[in-house]
Amino acid sequence: MKLAKALLGITLTVCTGYSAQGQTKPADARPNTDSIRTFYLTNVSQVHDVTEITTALRNLLDPADKVYLVPSQNAIFVQGTPAQLLLAEKLIGDLDRLKKTYRLTYTVTEMDGSKRVGTQHFSVIVVSGGRTTLKQGSRVPLVTGVSASPTSPNNSQVQYIDVGLNIDASLDEYVDGMKGIRLRTKVEQSSIAEEKSSVGLQDPVIRQTLLEGTSILTLNKPLVLGGLDLPGSTRHQEVEVVLELAR
Repeated sequence: MKLAKALLGITLTVCTGYSAQGQTKPADARPNTDSIRTFYLTNVSQVHDVTEITTALRNLLDPADKVYLVPSQNAIFVQGTPAQLLLAEKLIGDLDRLKKTYRLTYTVTEMDGSKRVGTQHFSVIVVSGGRTTLKQGSRVPLVTGVSASPTSPNNSQVQYIDVGLNIDASLDEYVDGMKGIRLRTKVEQSSIAEEKSSVGLQDPVIRQTLLEGTSILTLNKPLVLGGLDLPGSTRHQEVEVVLELAR
């Protein structure tokens, strides 16, 4: 009987010790000291830029931290330890910077041989990392088909096309370590020709010239982007651009 009691006591001791060990919290578990902080972005407003900052936080903070984006409030919620919240504050402060605003002035000079016929200036405002488009001209109706019905025997289907000058510009600062500003631009000029279309007399013939490319600009220094020959004439156009800080 004494031997049985002794064996029973040993068994209970072993089982109790195993149960306590199984409930012990791992030593490397994260302490429950998390708190939540809201960061409002004051300088960045474009969805693309806000998403990039949110992605950077999720990649650089502790995987156990939680990062939530609220686009309608331009705010980011971060849940983490005090040390991680300080890191998040530093990262947001470095990334949420006020972007510079520039003025691009395009000068389109039309030449007939060596004689200057006319000059036009067009100015647009572009934020660094952003894009701006300018359109000047007319919308020309183009009949694409005719549908007949009992109520409308001659119902023409009309599509409008833009004719004139289109400028598309986007800027990026300090590309590849260069102290310059990269300009991606497209200058498109179109006009209605005098001759008639061989497809249909009502269809206009559209003349079009296009200049598209990438350049590195320096502040207040004009740069000739290129020249455009005008089809059907002896004229050509030169396109020049100058970059300035917008006031």
